[in-house]
Parts: sequence; structure tokens; C-alpha cells
Amino acid sequence: MESALAAGLSLSVLAVLMLGWCRGGGWWWRRWWWWRRRRRLGSASHAALWAPALLLGLGLLFHLCRYQPVPLGQARQVLRPDGRLSVIGHRGGGFDAPENTLSAIRTAAKNKATGVELDVEFTADGVPILMHDDNVDRTTDGTGPLDRWTFEEIRKLNPAAKHKLHKIFPNEKIPTLKEAIMECLKYNLTIFFDVKGHASQSSAALKLMYREFPELYGRSIVCSFEPMVIIKMRHADQNVVTALTHRPWRLSHTKTGIAHFSGFWLYWYQLVDLILDWSLHTILWKLCGISAFLMEKSYISMSYIQQWADRGVEVVAWSVNDSYEKCYYENILNCTYITDTLQEQCHSRNVTIENTISGLTV
Repeated sequence: MESALAAGLSLSVLAVLMLGWCRGGGWWWRRWWWWRRRRRLGSASHAALWAPALLLGLGLLFHLCRYQPVPLGQARQVLRPDGRLSVIGHRGGGFDAPENTLSAIRTAAKNKATGVELDVEFTADGVPILMHDDNVDRTTDGTGPLDRWTFEEIRKLNPAAKHKLHKIFPNEKIPTLKEAIMECLKYNLTIFFDVKGHASQSSAALKLMYREFPELYGRSIVCSFEPMVIIKMRHADQNVVTALTHRPWRLSHTKTGIAHFSGFWLYWYQLVDLILDWSLHTILWKLCGISAFLMEKSYISMSYIQQWADRGVEVVAWSVNDSYEKCYYENILNCTYITDTLQEQCHSRNVTIENTISGLTV
């Protein structure tokens, strides 16, 4: 919903820009404005002043309201510690251990991950925990929406219950956000906080964590699909490194390409997807003052990475799981990536472009 609102806002700005455009459609707008002013005031002498004044005002408002990105050195410390490309365990590395658990964090550290991506959610009584879904069905031995479970109740659930390696990870508990942070700092891991929603609640909770653990400023980044989450986080603390996450067509289609809707609503959400994609790449990234852009791997190329690099923004790919894909991102694109498994790695550091591409096409 917040993404749709952001797209609507961007569409409004786009409409104003198009109306004020000095060529093409702008000519028709000026004719209409002249006609209207002539009818009302009997003169069109002032009409030509309104369009540039309005555009100038919007530009000034945008400049004043946008957040400045954190210093480039701080962002690089988070995204490329010691100047190295980062390999981030998705949900801690959910193929190698139960996702979003302390065991996943320890396993990722053991498998030499640079950092972990962790999902922030909340219990019914407002305790920040690690959980990807808004219900407990997929990963635990419980059922029902997450917001119906208090922390005391959810602590009794087993987050490893449905994992293929559940026998190796007995007695696992759903960790609090604070417990996860302490575990990551213990193993010197960078943290990608992934926030799905609850913009105000999440930014307030994370602000407290940054105050309690100041080292997070150089060891973590807050990411979200929702621009409002990033805006709220920057408002709460402008020293936090932030990123927008994106997958084209996510409002109208699933990751596998299956449509969420049919008929009119499918076309409507496809239009919203187009507007959202345009706004993220032209307006919202600058408004939020992000330092990184987390993009679904299928849409990343050398030119795409360079496009963002020219803006001072680092591209991070997700989710890259195949060893040949990892070699491609490490050795050819030199692009940080998020992966579900740290066990399947790019072992060769001298992979040729031909070998890597042939491996990807096998």
C-alpha cells in the first residue's frame, strides 16, 4: 500500500512536470491556461509566469525536503568493509540453517559471510523480533497472524520446526532484535535490517538500537521496499545508512511471474508498477538519500551498476545462490550480493568471462 501511495505521489509530480513542459504537450497546457485566464481576467499577461513559478516552487520544496545521504566513507565501510566485496546471508542464510535465528547468524559467520540480512517484525505486545512473514505458519510449529502472538507466547514456538535441518538445530527460539544484533556484533558481521512495514514502529525501535549500540552506524544498513520506511528512518536518525529494495512488477506479479490479479485490476497494478519503478529510479532514491539500491538479480547489468555508481549509490543483488552466478557477480560485475546459502561458493578467483557465461547457460 505504501508503495502504491509513493507511486501515486510520483505520478502527481510527473503530471505537473508534463504540464509545464516547454514542448509538445506543454504547448497545449499553455493554450488552455491562456484561454482560462483570458476568460477570468480578460488578460493572459500573467499566465506564462505560473508554470515556471510552480515548477521552481516544486523543485525548491523537493530540495529542502530531501534527505542528504550519509558520508560516502561511512556507506563504504558498511557496504564494502576493508574495501572488499560483501557476501550477505539472506535471512541469515536460510538454506544452511533455520532463517532469522541465532543459529543462522552463527552458521553464516562460520561459512565466512561478510554479513547477514535480517527481517524485523513485531509481536502483538510490540516486541521487535526476527520474522519474515506476517504469520507464523511457514517457519514455525504455530499457526495464525503474527500480530496475535505476544512475545511470551511466540517464544514457545520452534522456528526450526519446518526446516530441512531441524534435527541439527534443536531448541531454537525466535530471537529478539536486540539478541540478533548482539550476536552479529559478536561475530563482526554487517547487518542488513530488512523492514517490511510498520514504518513508525520500526524506525523507533531501530533508533533505540542505534543508540544502545553506536557501532551499528558503521556496521549496518536499513533496507525496505517501502519508501515511507526509509523516510521515517532518516527522520528518526539521519546518520543511519539506508537502502531501497526493488523488484519490478512486484505489485502485479509474484516472483515466478504469476499475476496477483486479473482483468482491470491487473492492468491497473501494472500501471502502478511502472510508475513505482520510474519514481524509484528518478525521484524517491534522491528524496530518501539512500546509499544502496537492492535490486532483484535478473535486472542487473554492468551498465545498471554504473548508472547507480554515477549517483554515488551501490547496487546490491538478491538472491544469488548458484556458484556460477556468484562467480559472475564477484569476478565480472564486482557487485555485492545477498544469498540463501554460503555453502555453495565461487571457489575460483580467476574465472574467465567465457567460463562463467558457459556455466550460467548450462
